[in-house]
Amino acid sequence: MKEVLLLFVAYLLGSLQSGVWIGQLFYKKDIRDFGSGNTGTTNTFRVLGKKAGIIVLFMDILKGTLATSLPLLFHLGLNPLWFGVAAILGHTFPIFGHFKGGKAVATSAGMLLAYSPPFFIYSASIFVIMLFLSSMVSLASMVSAVIITISTVVIPLIFPSILAYQDWLLTSLAVAISIFIIYRHRDNIKRIKDGTESHVPFGLNKRKD
Repeated sequence: MKEVLLLFVAYLLGSLQSGVWIGQLFYKKDIRDFGSGNTGTTNTFRVLGKKAGIIVLFMDILKGTLATSLPLLFHLGLNPLWFGVAAILGHTFPIFGHFKGGKAVATSAGMLLAYSPPFFIYSASIFVIMLFLSSMVSLASMVSAVIITISTVVIPLIFPSILAYQDWLLTSLAVAISIFIIYRHRDNIKRIKDGTESHVPFGLNKRKD
């Protein structure tokens, strides 16, 4: 019973819509009415600016970290990744936002931070490199998700100091999350093909849209 209750708590943590709340409280804007209409970090940067975007980024990461840490805090035997998944589902389908949320990239990163800090640093580095090469958050997110998924199998064999052992639940969830992230970016994929996708002012292909 405690496990079910805490899984629901993890889902509620994920459902906290930091971008929407910060926009409404400090900027008198609902980010769902601007940009892509998404409630996550990228649209917050686009609509509210760098300061708000950074705050929302850290808050969305923190949601995943806190949720994944619940089994440790309450001495449960379940794999903490299940609680991270609950937070990801909450972020994507928030009960506080009519089940229309973000794309779960930052919250997934928060799950990795709680699960394995060295692997989180490795994964964050992959994302930064992909962002530098493409200057597109959407493309960097999708490519990084695929690379990180492959890394869950390869890294324990080559660099166990980064990821100590092969966890097939981690790999399975990484596959599912990667597919989900790509699916959630289907509109971005179309814009990338059309050459109309938004770029960030960072990296080799930076430009201001």
